[in-house]
Amino acid sequence: MKICLVQNSYEQPGGEDVVFEQERANLERAGHSTIVYHRSNSEIQAFTPLTRIAFVKDMVWSTGTRREFSQLLDREAPDLVHVHNTFFMISPSIYAACKAREIPVVQTLHNFRWICPAYSFYRDGRVCEDCLNGSLWNSICHGCYRNSRAATAGVAMILAWQRLLKTWEKCIDCYIALTEFGREKFIAAGLEPRKVFVKPNFVEADPGPSHGTEDYALYVGRLSKEKGLDTLLRAWENVSVRCPLQIIGDGPERVALQDQIRQRNFSNVIFQGFLSRVKTIAAMKRARFVVVPSEWYEGFPMVIAEAMACGVPVICSRLGAMQEIVDDRSTGLHFAPGDAEDLGRKVAWACHHPAEMSEMGHTARREYERRYTAERNYELLMEIYEKALRGVRAVPRLAMTQLSARP
Repeated sequence: MKICLVQNSYEQPGGEDVVFEQERANLERAGHSTIVYHRSNSEIQAFTPLTRIAFVKDMVWSTGTRREFSQLLDREAPDLVHVHNTFFMISPSIYAACKAREIPVVQTLHNFRWICPAYSFYRDGRVCEDCLNGSLWNSICHGCYRNSRAATAGVAMILAWQRLLKTWEKCIDCYIALTEFGREKFIAAGLEPRKVFVKPNFVEADPGPSHGTEDYALYVGRLSKEKGLDTLLRAWENVSVRCPLQIIGDGPERVALQDQIRQRNFSNVIFQGFLSRVKTIAAMKRARFVVVPSEWYEGFPMVIAEAMACGVPVICSRLGAMQEIVDDRSTGLHFAPGDAEDLGRKVAWACHHPAEMSEMGHTARREYERRYTAERNYELLMEIYEKALRGVRAVPRLAMTQLSARP
């Protein structure tokens, strides 16, 4: 099968880019041919002020991008197009190019951008679903995207225009949600249930199970407010047992985090900074457990799947996808989001019950083997591709004319 993969990277490449490359490699290992259409928001840095103003229209619907993508489709004639992200250099106009050629489209929903302009369902230190339950104007009023009302209005305009034209409804055959929790949110936002399928992310290279642990807990991830690092440090300040905490990662809260560790004289908290994946996995395999204290709706935290692959239990917030992926008292423990005391209690329990935590780690490893390997992920992806290929229908001539006439 020949598959066209579409990815728009953000200015700072992240987890979505990793998942994109892993899926591409997985498809090619299975013998499929892939064509990549890639753009990056870093291109915006070279724009002049006048170009930036003109670009607002292209974010909503770019005839130039549609023309370029149409030429690619005509030249390569793929059997299917799999879109990961179009924000912002690749506009939604590419969907119409596919529809005009009756090429089925699969869309992965990596985050909640289609519902929430900030993508995160998170505002002012709490979960926020105002745009899901109400109008996109809520996001503009609060300047949810980059703390800017103007920037948020641009994103809201993209979403509102595609909803008005029913671009996604008419031009996308299948959607991939990363969890059942995510699927339910997108269905609540209006996507057709029959088109939304769950396929989690996966751990591309099996790290193998841990063969012995050291006496420390581990946090791995971006250092930002929504990740619950303040809750994590408050829990460790008052935890009733001695349990060293290692923190691996980088991000906007790095300096503040280092200052807190220094000012509070945390002798049991060690900041490791950014480490390579090899060193991170090695640290994870030696950890007693991994802590994921996020206070927002994570899409699919790869750190949880990686911990499971290492046979390491996870203590996570009882929130969104996290509580779905981690089975409480089976593959890890849940605690109330933002509740440092509850997190402290769960850490103390984990330290006092090493045998039970070890068994949870073995169960987590079995769950990885059942759900999060590259082989299992490929099977799920092929099932979704087959549904998309079977679901292609000829578009009525009037609808084709409307698509071609869009600005």
